[in-house]
Amino acid sequence: MSDNRLSVFKTYKLYVGGKFPRSESGRVYEVTDSKGKWLANAPQSSRKDARDAVVAARKAFGGWSGATAYNRGQILYRIAEMLEGRREQFVREVAEAEGLSKSKAAAVVDAAVDRWVWYAGWTDKIAQVVGGANPVAGPFFNLSTPEPTGVVTVLAPQESSFLGLVSVLAPVIAAGNTAVVVASAKSPLPALSLGEVLATSDLPGGVVNILSGKTAEIAAPLAAHQDVNGIDLTGADAELAKELEIAAADNLKRVARPQPVDGESGENGHDWSADPGTHRLTAFLETKTVWHPTGALGVSGSSY
Repeated sequence: MSDNRLSVFKTYKLYVGGKFPRSESGRVYEVTDSKGKWLANAPQSSRKDARDAVVAARKAFGGWSGATAYNRGQILYRIAEMLEGRREQFVREVAEAEGLSKSKAAAVVDAAVDRWVWYAGWTDKIAQVVGGANPVAGPFFNLSTPEPTGVVTVLAPQESSFLGLVSVLAPVIAAGNTAVVVASAKSPLPALSLGEVLATSDLPGGVVNILSGKTAEIAAPLAAHQDVNGIDLTGADAELAKELEIAAADNLKRVARPQPVDGESGENGHDWSADPGTHRLTAFLETKTVWHPTGALGVSGSSY
């Protein structure tokens, strides 16, 4: 084999509606590693790309939210299986994106795969934790059940290009929502590669849509979009988060702030490898309460 063979460079594309379009604007931007070495050209998404992603997410919402929780769990587990099969690729991309050694990058990828498994296991259990029967005075059943919010915009963490991404995306779709993800602006390649995994898994097209580019440029129309029901501001700095939260209030979107309200450290101080708990699962769930008569009380005071 000739030593003069030219390498085949990978062309990274967006992931929208189960397909891989280039940005409709035709723009790209250079992605470099931690030492400034060129890695690839990534698509620079436009406002039109953001709107297209919302249309795809809304179209997929009915089928995804209507699927059984058990089925959603199976699909999330399948994603973990496929990530495990492409482990070496993601180790390389995470190492380049975050300036990590191969061993540290491997630990990050393993944790991300485990995180998918974690949320796969929660899909059919979270309703038991946050829902249930409520005690009332009278011959009624009073039942509260969680339901997905709808289309959720997720601003992925800027520094944790893969584990952080999985940590904010997986709970959104595990809960039955569909997602429009804005990848880390400086390290989008692991996110764009994740789109390739999702496309060949059992996840229906449109459930997850992944955009790369300038976070503020893409997030602004998404925060103001009337058909977006929630937004996770993890990847926004304090100034951008404030602007987006104001825009999100126009149609009463649910908002997950990028840091605790009490001023504790935000993303830079966040340990993405820590136990994730359930708060991201419940962040984009609505509670529906139903009343139903149990029947008239009998002479003995019993009812059914």
